[in-house]
Amino acid sequence: MSESTMTRRDFLRTTAAAAVVGSAGIPFLGRQAAKKEAKVILIRHSDVVDADWRVNKQVIDDMIDQAVVALFDVKTPGDAWKKMVKPSDIVGIKTNVWRYLRTPQDLEQTMKARLIAAGVEEKNIGIDDRGVLFNPIFTQATALINVRPMRAHNWSGVGGCLKNYIMFVQSPPDYHSDSCVDLGALWKLPQVQGKTRLNVLLMLTPQFHCIGPHHFDKEFTWLYKGMIVGTDPVAVDALGLKIIEARRKQYFKEDSPMRPPVTHIVAAERKHGVGIADLNKIEIVRLGWKEGALI
Repeated sequence: MSESTMTRRDFLRTTAAAAVVGSAGIPFLGRQAAKKEAKVILIRHSDVVDADWRVNKQVIDDMIDQAVVALFDVKTPGDAWKKMVKPSDIVGIKTNVWRYLRTPQDLEQTMKARLIAAGVEEKNIGIDDRGVLFNPIFTQATALINVRPMRAHNWSGVGGCLKNYIMFVQSPPDYHSDSCVDLGALWKLPQVQGKTRLNVLLMLTPQFHCIGPHHFDKEFTWLYKGMIVGTDPVAVDALGLKIIEARRKQYFKEDSPMRPPVTHIVAAERKHGVGIADLNKIEIVRLGWKEGALI
């Protein structure tokens, strides 16, 4: 059973609506009603990953199936995938292979299987991360599926679905200035614009804090056991960031803003027109395990 929720928090002030692009926060509009302009699914399951980070394939498959059914308001997962792609499509699954928190390969293969079941030829499906600029599937792609784990990031504050397309440029450091504020511009690149059919931000064991480039410490992760699914990467990342911020407050026992500040999510909406960052304008559908949701 889904629960559609407007995620306003009591401690947030109405003045957050005045947040500018350079602010680390995601804007809210206080308690007034706001028209919903995006929809995301937050789904969690207590058995999707164990204490040793082993992923339960059956559970994660069920989670993505439930999420796309709810997202596209259809009866079956097959119906949802047929809304995303057509048999003639060439589909790239943009994954993430960072060694400490990579996209589970079981999930990659499940997505590939769902695409094949929707009629896409296997030869026209590719799975890649760092080689997308030279992979013929991605250079010819008519559709993209974007899937990666959420983590704290030394240059952008957090790495989510927006940042996952950094590999579509020759020189990623060109986007590092001002906390990577212009990551939204990636979504206007010819090889990307208008092609993304689904964004999946994995929140299985998210990393909420880092110290320096490529830093990883399991101490700064936790078993959230969820994923956020949507067609709008800005909305997906905005919700992911709020959960990360809530976990930081829980862990550090005080408000602890991301360092560096997260500027690119709000900028993706306000400067680049990519999606919706204001959580008051996002319909959040909650499925599954509720304990410790933090939002």
